[in-house]
Amino acid sequence: MDLKKILQDQFGYENFRPGQEEVVRHVLNGQDTIAILPTGMGKSLCYQLPGTIMQGSVIIISPLVSLMEDQAMRMRQNGEKRVIALNSFLPYTERQRSIGQLPKYKFIFVSPEMLSQDSFSRQLDRLQISLVVVDEAHCISQWGFDFRPDYLRIGEFLNEMGRPPVLALTATANEKVLNDIQHYLRMERPIVQRHSLDRPNISYSIIDVNSAFEKTAWIKERVTQTTGPGIIYASSRKRADELAMELQLDGIAVQSYHAGKEQDDRSIIQEQFLNGDLEWICATNAFGMGVHKDDIRQVIHDHMPPTVAAYIQEVGRAGRDGGPAAATLLYMPTDEQTTNFIIQSDMPGEDEIRHYYKMISDGHSPERAGELASLTETGKRVIDYNIERYSLDELLLQLQGLSNEKREQLQQMIHLVTSGACIRQSALKYFGETCRNKPNECCSNCGLGPIKWLKEKVMKESTKERVSWDDRITILLG
Repeated sequence: MDLKKILQDQFGYENFRPGQEEVVRHVLNGQDTIAILPTGMGKSLCYQLPGTIMQGSVIIISPLVSLMEDQAMRMRQNGEKRVIALNSFLPYTERQRSIGQLPKYKFIFVSPEMLSQDSFSRQLDRLQISLVVVDEAHCISQWGFDFRPDYLRIGEFLNEMGRPPVLALTATANEKVLNDIQHYLRMERPIVQRHSLDRPNISYSIIDVNSAFEKTAWIKERVTQTTGPGIIYASSRKRADELAMELQLDGIAVQSYHAGKEQDDRSIIQEQFLNGDLEWICATNAFGMGVHKDDIRQVIHDHMPPTVAAYIQEVGRAGRDGGPAAATLLYMPTDEQTTNFIIQSDMPGEDEIRHYYKMISDGHSPERAGELASLTETGKRVIDYNIERYSLDELLLQLQGLSNEKREQLQQMIHLVTSGACIRQSALKYFGETCRNKPNECCSNCGLGPIKWLKEKVMKESTKERVSWDDRITILLG
């Protein structure tokens, strides 16, 4: 089969990117496959191309509404009309009508939670399913227990539907994550196609500061004096809002983005950023997946991410066009305590777990028991998933192990930030890689000097009249 001809005829590309062709061939051969390809390497082609050749439908399980909406939209724009995204964006009646018409669709995007809905699962029996794709598969390991338990049920769903071939896609996976993906998806001797995570075009910097005030001052100077577009990651919704407001006062085209905003507002902000109407986004980690903006020049962390994997995922959103990009993390020692508090805050304690367990045993509904035990929504999801599978004592041990694992992951991130070793080498080592060729602009621990390209756009803009952010809003909205 001439895959390159199909690639050119149907997708308009002359050549595959590294790793793509191998993954496509594994999928066409019916093999379970795990593809670990860096952000921007075209993971979606790995199921779109074989999906056009294979008989039957392709189910794509995706973690975020914005991610599946973006991918479905891009496929329609490229001429593929047999695609549907089933999510909360669709009104109930339209969603049910679409579910009733599933056989007419080739590519079906769903959330993990959709798999457990009876109306959806009944319709699947009418389909010939050639492939199941699990996008952002690292979520199984990084989010599964404490965020999206339905991700962990995908393996059960696969067995119920006759076990079609499975393709798991992710940009980052160390050995533990790789093992979790295989285990929870119940993959059968999967082929692992791994491409180096190194992004030579990204330079890494860690800046030591003494206070949040210093962080804000540094960010204001950096954003006003250097080029974008860029993303500033903050530890909380409040901090994201504060930074956006500070930068708006300096005339920067910026907005905050987090789960506290209405879905419609988030969609508008994301679209403005993609179109270039916004130059900067101040965001929590809710922003990133599915944001296909190739020319992001900077990613700034106002906080310490909880894991090395999360850090690499977030900085990997810069420089997807192959152009130079800069990743900067601002660090002060109290960041360690702040991040630890955040990652442990939704973990239910032993007393809460025992109280919840007793309330359930006494006949209370799970909702009422959660209220009486003062559980967070996430904490309740953690317990509900595990309580189906373990005794109370086993459950307590399971969650204690998860808590310890999160502390260990944070310690690995702290070491990357504070050790003084090459940031690139330390990050790659976490994923079992070695850095073979350091770029000239490697990292601040390797003697990174001033990055000249950062000020190029600012110098060009200074020669023309700049339009304030308020005036831009007026122009846009009338």
